[in-house]
Amino acid sequence: MTKPEETRAAVLGAGSWGTALALLLHEKGVPVRLWSFEGEVVEEVRRTGVNPYLEGVPIPDSLHLTDQLPQALEGADLVLSVSPAQHVDTVIRKAAPAISPHATVVSASKGIEIASLSRMDEVLARHLSPEHMERFCVLSGPSFAAEVVRGEPTAVVVAGRSLEARTRVQSWFSTSRFRVYTNPDVIGVELGGALKNVVALAAGVVSGLGFGYNTQAALITRGLAEITRLGVTLGAEARTFSGLAGMGDLVLTCTGELSRNRTVGTRLGQGETLNAILSDMRAVAEGVRTTPAVHALAARHGVEMPIVAEVHAILEGERSPAAAVERLMLRDPKPEAWS
Repeated sequence: MTKPEETRAAVLGAGSWGTALALLLHEKGVPVRLWSFEGEVVEEVRRTGVNPYLEGVPIPDSLHLTDQLPQALEGADLVLSVSPAQHVDTVIRKAAPAISPHATVVSASKGIEIASLSRMDEVLARHLSPEHMERFCVLSGPSFAAEVVRGEPTAVVVAGRSLEARTRVQSWFSTSRFRVYTNPDVIGVELGGALKNVVALAAGVVSGLGFGYNTQAALITRGLAEITRLGVTLGAEARTFSGLAGMGDLVLTCTGELSRNRTVGTRLGQGETLNAILSDMRAVAEGVRTTPAVHALAARHGVEMPIVAEVHAILEGERSPAAAVERLMLRDPKPEAWS
């Protein structure tokens, strides 16, 4: 087994989260190469020492930033995939020939691919070897990038089918300020990280409409019920959604001011159009692209997800935010738990 101090890491995706994880590994003494799809981001970091996706955080010269995939991946024992979910297929397809046969690949992207309705582990499996996928892990949980780089205590979860692999990844990322738990449920951890973004859009909408804590609490709780229903149908363990990748990430993303998805929802609730909101956002709000995928997944498997359905209708311009809330409240009475 590779010791943490002997590890070389490649981080594919230089957005705020990829940069935060690269900095975390770098501070542990791991040699890190951070790859950016955008050459202009590389040039800006070299010129200013700051990544525009993570403003106010200095990037040390010893953290190597590049826009060349083969260079980033050379000699890497750990390959961290952190590209936006809809671009993961393209990035990994190009990266795969340069990934060492012995590398451990970890996904930290949160989303569902629209074209195929696939989780990120399913996307990576198209291009990586069965041996890579046996060691594959996913890192998820309640973790705003800005707070991680400030050293605020954070707890996340790493899921993998191999006990050895997830324990190894746990040791690579664990610090006194970044606590990593393990879980064998890859499907549940993947889905928890993706689906919470859709509910966070809804949480923003009700905030933008001016509703208070009663509404937020109801939305988060019933959102978790929807996530769990779909997750269990797709093969996840129900208890995973009570943990960090489920309830933990859901609460953070629905209530935290740093949440991009909540921000988009808030602005929708205040009457702005989706196009206007997205036009002045540089970072990706994954929930906007994940919503149609989750809506389609629910329909394919016959899973009732009324909150997701209303968020989808709002994004498609079929329903106003106020009308969507009223439709949710006037649905036929149900028991609290149903399959």
